Amino acid sequence: MVYKYDFLIIGSGIAGMSYALKVARAHKGKVCMICKTSLEEANTSFAQGGVASVTNLEVDNFEKHIQDTMIAGDYISDPAAVRQVVTHAPEQIKELVGWGTHFDKMQDGRYDLHREGGHSEFRILHHADDTGAEIQRALMAAVRANPDIEIKENHFAVEIITQHHLGARVTRRSPYIYCYGAYILNPEGKVDTYLSKVTVMCTGGCGAVYQTTTNPIIATGDGEAMVYRAKGEIKDMEFVQFHPTSLYHPGETHPAFLITEAMRGYGGILKLPNGETFMEKYDKRLSLAPRDIVARAIDKEMKIHGLDHVYLDVTHKNPEETKHHFPNIYEKCKSIGIDITKDMIPVRPAAHYMCGGIKVDLNGCSSIERLYALGECSCTGLHGGNRLASNSLIEAVVYADAAAKHSVQHVDDYDFNEKVPEWNDEGTMTNEEKVLITQSVKEVGEIMSNYVGIVRSDLRLKRAWDRLDLLYEETERLFKRVKISRDLCELRNMINVGYLITRMAIERKESRGLHYTVDYPVHAYDKK
Repeated sequence: MVYKYDFLIIGSGIAGMSYALKVARAHKGKVCMICKTSLEEANTSFAQGGVASVTNLEVDNFEKHIQDTMIAGDYISDPAAVRQVVTHAPEQIKELVGWGTHFDKMQDGRYDLHREGGHSEFRILHHADDTGAEIQRALMAAVRANPDIEIKENHFAVEIITQHHLGARVTRRSPYIYCYGAYILNPEGKVDTYLSKVTVMCTGGCGAVYQTTTNPIIATGDGEAMVYRAKGEIKDMEFVQFHPTSLYHPGETHPAFLITEAMRGYGGILKLPNGETFMEKYDKRLSLAPRDIVARAIDKEMKIHGLDHVYLDVTHKNPEETKHHFPNIYEKCKSIGIDITKDMIPVRPAAHYMCGGIKVDLNGCSSIERLYALGECSCTGLHGGNRLASNSLIEAVVYADAAAKHSVQHVDDYDFNEKVPEWNDEGTMTNEEKVLITQSVKEVGEIMSNYVGIVRSDLRLKRAWDRLDLLYEETERLFKRVKISRDLCELRNMINVGYLITRMAIERKESRGLHYTVDYPVHAYDKK
């Protein structure tokens, strides 16, 4: 089947839904949103902490937020991107509220602002400890109520369509690469052709390439992989953020339950099993140090003492206040026999957020014409070497707004490309091949966690490269001869993403931000 839409949105998190609402409001054409599973299942709903925005002007201002972001990003962040997100944040908060999002307020009506690691002021708007889920709820309601937005659930994007599919030779040096839509696998196992004037990649993160992640199992880096195969520009993939405090509960790995950064902002203290603190050995900010420093500190302490986890202690805080601020964490821990008002919480680092991705400009435009990228799959330049806590949700809506304004202005300049061929989906897949796919997915997780994790080295990265190369060759041979499935496509994407993380880690000959290597333990500029 061939479908035609003016705006084709691949992904359904905060970036995809807010973009859809904005272009639908402009009444510039048909809007379609492709959801890999259901509209509900997106990384957005797993974001507990909140949304960063300068709100209390008595003590806070844009320059402070900009400076905090630059420091957290290890001064790799693009200043223009940082300024755009920070200065446009308050108006986008109003948009979220207008769509039905509720943020917690104090009795006097002012927002109940939190402070998280790396922030110099209290500027985190939140909804208890499930802010992402609240935003997702509000946006889903708004999207479902909008008759101009067509939602395709349980549809999977296989490839974006470029002139390569028309027989043209496309290389990374080609002056112009055009996106004409995407090939989409439908629930019946057939690949349909979706032609579009504008395509928007909002596929979220890639944490599932690691053994333990706070991301859902569907976070397989599909957007980055599709754009990379289409010869688009990918940037900063070496900067993988590991959240320092996921709940240690064997068996829950995709996702591992997140113990929000806000709990350390609230006063939580990291400790060893014997009750000793350790962050004083690593940073003067103690448990409020940026995530990369805290994650490496926990990782080192676990290795020194042979531990599976450390602890986060909030037992010294008022029990009722703790339950009020963190009701979901309280209930989750209680369900596994931990009363956080009396017991320390077992925590360990887990793959959490990708700071790099599809390189875009200030309008969200990728290096491929007619293709935008928003949210975690994009690299706007905001995060640099390390994401400041709670900057990601606001980045998604700010760039969705910029991309919506830009694409609405240009959509009438484009036509549908009627020459695009339909997908050749001949072939069959046996049960044996399905077993091989499952095993290969497991291998990718082991390779990335063991060799391309929190602490890296040239030897580990080379070993990852060699093993990923073998998996790549095996998987590409399989892809060319069997009828495709979502599992096979996800495996292919995970290998591509693993390769990109590893290659860019090898190329960065310094320790910077989230990328720490024992072979180059200092900044490149420190050597001068």
